[in-house]
Amino acid sequence: MGNRKISIIVPVYRTQEYLGRCVDSLVNQTYRETEIVLVDDGSPDKCPKICDDYGERDKRIRVVHKENGGLVSAWQAGVKASTGEYLCFVDSDDWVEGDMLEKMAAFLSEGEDDKKEIICCNFVINRPGKETEHFHGLKPGIYEGEYLQGEIKDNLLGHENRKISMSRCMKLFSRSLIEDNIKYSNPRITMAEDVNIVLPALLDCKRVVIMEGALFYHYFYNDVSMVHKYDSKMYEGIKTLYRTIKEIYKAKGRVSGAGQADREYIYLLLLALKNEIRGGEKGYGNRVKSICQETENREVIGSNRVSVLDKGNRLLYFLLRHPWGWAIAGVRMGFLMKK
Repeated sequence: MGNRKISIIVPVYRTQEYLGRCVDSLVNQTYRETEIVLVDDGSPDKCPKICDDYGERDKRIRVVHKENGGLVSAWQAGVKASTGEYLCFVDSDDWVEGDMLEKMAAFLSEGEDDKKEIICCNFVINRPGKETEHFHGLKPGIYEGEYLQGEIKDNLLGHENRKISMSRCMKLFSRSLIEDNIKYSNPRITMAEDVNIVLPALLDCKRVVIMEGALFYHYFYNDVSMVHKYDSKMYEGIKTLYRTIKEIYKAKGRVSGAGQADREYIYLLLLALKNEIRGGEKGYGNRVKSICQETENREVIGSNRVSVLDKGNRLLYFLLRHPWGWAIAGVRMGFLMKK
């Protein structure tokens, strides 16, 4: 399927140390029918010049400069500027194997019609001195028809370990799946924001491929990245995400959507508690209690039970249901000791 044009969209912000590694891994792909869209999201470092330099050297590279608006606004701008039949997303501090697109494109459907399909590879988390392999929960295979429409789409969210990763990276999307659902993505959400585009795309798709092995994508775990720091706006963003997830399920007519959304919200609340306990300072205890005791949250927690296997999440889940002062202090001490 080497005749299908694939647009690779790369949001760029404050990654001057890693950007070259990322772009080199894209321009050197064995699959040549590509377009690389570098979106400079108002980066204050040398990234804008690095992008322009690459654009001058390779005619396949398009550079978009825009005012800073965050990750979601950056990849949205990249989608708008792109022209490929299929879309792929790569973050600018990550990199990919040289044959990633060639091997993923081999699974694309035959014919010229829009197949509304998603091809999924797997990924490696790269920390200094350590690599960890990660795979989708769904076993490798090609999923279509009734099983995809029922069993899989009824179980996309609301589980500690998802059947299909909700990251926009590590996937090839039919262009229409992104364009038709980009309206659900909200630049104000900074935690799990990819759910707002990947979920509706999966609900609309007619074919999903989970590749076997295929550890093509390298996710760089950057300890100074904003995603690993305390985010005072995370909880409000999570509530917005929850409302959007419910809106998506309703719009797509999924009967199971309300339950999936509620259970997913509980897992998201665990992230909100971890954010406060690990990174919050003065007043963190009151903020934890406020999250746990908010009326809507109590209703969701009381009406739904979720399975929690991770030890850290078990502590947070206990805290979510029993926000006692001694429990908050004990959980915080445990997390701080693990730093």
